[in-house]
Amino acid sequence: MRAVLVTAPGRYEVTEVPDPAPGPGELIVEVSSCGLCGTDMHILGGELPSAAYPLVPGHELTGRVAALGPGVTGPRPGTRVAVDPNLPCGACHYCRIGRGNLCDNYSAVGVTRNGGFAELVAVPAHSAYVLPENLSDAAAGLVEPLSCAVHGLNRLPRRPGEHYLVYGAGTMGLMMAAVVRGAGAASVSMVDPNADRLSFARSFAADAVAGTAGELGRPQGFEVVIDATGVIAAIEDGLGHVRKGGTFLQFGVADPARTASFSPFAVYNREIDIIGSMAVHNSFRPAIDLLAAGLDLDPLVSHVHGLDGFEEAVGVFRAGTGRKIHISPAAGTRAAGGTGA
Repeated sequence: MRAVLVTAPGRYEVTEVPDPAPGPGELIVEVSSCGLCGTDMHILGGELPSAAYPLVPGHELTGRVAALGPGVTGPRPGTRVAVDPNLPCGACHYCRIGRGNLCDNYSAVGVTRNGGFAELVAVPAHSAYVLPENLSDAAAGLVEPLSCAVHGLNRLPRRPGEHYLVYGAGTMGLMMAAVVRGAGAASVSMVDPNADRLSFARSFAADAVAGTAGELGRPQGFEVVIDATGVIAAIEDGLGHVRKGGTFLQFGVADPARTASFSPFAVYNREIDIIGSMAVHNSFRPAIDLLAAGLDLDPLVSHVHGLDGFEEAVGVFRAGTGRKIHISPAAGTRAAGGTGA
């Protein structure tokens, strides 16, 4: 089969690799699409300690079941599924207290084992969630990131009528804006330095948009501030715009080597809650149900590339000129490769 293979930090190619064989408890998914995200950029750049090379990345994947391994009775071949890539060990302290997303022995499809930037991928059968046939291709490919947003929402107090500020009008920030609006937000404002992204955000889910929070005209701040960027400057600024008694959610993935500066006195004096949200936790099925119930996220998908267009897709991602980019292995016929530079 053909796949994107990262051979070393900064080096990848679209090449032929052996077809995966399903082990006990596994099934094979014929991939229809797989989203490109910041984690993949870290893998391409060698910035994720848990990734071992060579590796086929891609963890936001959907497709159809192609084959079943020993002991697996379903979903049956031909069934449309989305794959939860996270594979908690089930034995560590955090797994045993019901916090599998904090597993000490972290493993994930597309991160520590081969993933969805390929024609076929082997996954645990329990990670494959059946999808409604009437769900659009775009929506099917958005289940995994939406499940992260649902978990982020579940971490918040969710008091109706509060005013939200989201830093970052990329895909994840826009998803957060959509889900908090549906959960009873009085207003959703978004901050981003990219004017094109702000224009889309206003048409999609935001009541107000600006290049900086100071332009939004709320000197008292916001009840809930969400960072969806992982950018230290944005995090530091966002903490300063939380209203007294409000909540700050760290949703974006920051560089693990970086630290942010803030005033502990302000956190104490203003009674600010600072909360983290890590990946997916019991939120995959709710994400599918939200999409099936009519949550329209299709406009978030701005580009679809075949495997041969992977380098072009990476360029679009790094330039910040798109929203969600999907890799569809069946599309495209051009030969391609790259250095990842």
